[in-house]
Amino acid sequence: MMRYFKPARRLATATLLTLLGALAGCSLAPPYAPPHMVLPASYKGTGPFALAHPEDQLAEGDWWKMFGDEELDHLESSLNAANPDLQAAEETYTQARDIVGEARSQLFPQLSAQTYGSQNRESVHRLFRASGAGPSEEASLGYGAALSWEPDFWGEIRNRTNYAKSNAQATAAMVASARLSLEIELANDYMALRGLDSEHVVYTKTLSYYGEALKITKLRYSGNISAGLDVERAQNQLSTAQAADTDIQAQRAVLEHAIAVLAGENPSTFSLPAEELARLAIPVIPVGVPSALLQRRPDIAQSERQMAAENAAIGVARAAFYPNIQLSANAGFEDNTFGGLASLANSLWSVGTSAVLPLFEGGLRRAEEQQSSSAFAQAADNYRSTVLQAFREVEDQLLLTNKLSSEYSQQHDALTSAVKVQDLALRLYTNGLDNYLNVTVAQIAALSAELATVQVQSRQLQAAVGLIGAVGGGWSTADLPTPQQTIPFNPLHRGTGDLRQANLGG
Repeated sequence: MMRYFKPARRLATATLLTLLGALAGCSLAPPYAPPHMVLPASYKGTGPFALAHPEDQLAEGDWWKMFGDEELDHLESSLNAANPDLQAAEETYTQARDIVGEARSQLFPQLSAQTYGSQNRESVHRLFRASGAGPSEEASLGYGAALSWEPDFWGEIRNRTNYAKSNAQATAAMVASARLSLEIELANDYMALRGLDSEHVVYTKTLSYYGEALKITKLRYSGNISAGLDVERAQNQLSTAQAADTDIQAQRAVLEHAIAVLAGENPSTFSLPAEELARLAIPVIPVGVPSALLQRRPDIAQSERQMAAENAAIGVARAAFYPNIQLSANAGFEDNTFGGLASLANSLWSVGTSAVLPLFEGGLRRAEEQQSSSAFAQAADNYRSTVLQAFREVEDQLLLTNKLSSEYSQQHDALTSAVKVQDLALRLYTNGLDNYLNVTVAQIAALSAELATVQVQSRQLQAAVGLIGAVGGGWSTADLPTPQQTIPFNPLHRGTGDLRQANLGG
């Protein structure tokens, strides 16, 4: 009879193992795909920056080197190496990877060892103690091991792990976004500071010119050629320009302090030598086709990965409707003396399994599933909003970059005319052919025109920085860590590795 039952038993075992394997590969999370968005074929902004080839992208790496300024290169490198806000952001990725490790640990059997020892005494008058029942004092010694495992039949643990992995990838994208934001902020502050340096040069030249004009009015007044009103007007022009130059220097000092903090240095010991804007190159920035923007912006990648995480959370919520099955085993030795702890007669063991199936919980599981579905829909809405904001930023910076180029040319023409009028008005006044009021008006116009020219040039550089930031600063989704790279360490290997050197992607 046994010959007939063995094949049937083997078939049943194989069928059971196959079923368990199929269940272990089950996932209740819905199929995931990021939402499809209809994107334009090209940007509305025109000019040399809107290129229509996918390969025409901003190069990866140190984008700030496009401006050809060694001081800016040094500051940006210091930021990446020592900025405390950036380093704090990087720690969030380390923590996110550890959460992946925590979630993934539940896929493995949990093994523990224990040992215990105690000396125990009972009252001789305890309840139900029979006469001659043995000693009232005895030792209890033992050691053993326990094993427990929760088979992931419904994919709950794997979906929790996938949620943690996607969240870690989103955190890595957040770190990249924070890094780019800080780099852009530093570059903008640097361009603004160099603009103030150039304005100080304008004021220095203007103060010299106003000083000469004041001397002329005093000479004419001392010779009774002109009224004292001219002297006072000239003095007012000079003092007003001096006050404005002092304000420029105060603004520069504040910007220098901000740059010091961004670079991770102490403002009290940090200083930047004065340099003019002219030494900075305004680069031509390739922005590529609009569809490539989805792979170039870290904030878009962050939103997409958060959406993937919420999709995995739906699978976790759905698994709660099914039985929770757990296997366990214990084994060890127990005796009242050390000598008997290795005796087979004093061994103990147990194996068991448990299953819990929710039958009625007042709608708790359904509410959790609906909440996770709503969280996914919210993440999808946030993703679409992030994409739209990214396109708005690119279009804004393209418009500014192109219009400021024309504005600079127009302002330069205005400056040329204003300087000519100023020189002519002073010559006419010196020769007694005009009053000083016209000189004053011409001086104000010339100074305003020169300051406006410098400011437009500074805004041009800042718009170029903004455009670089809008197209992602050379970052791409290829810089994201893969799901496998978010795992902090292999639990079967000793040691955890250097988590601070974890792959952050880029």
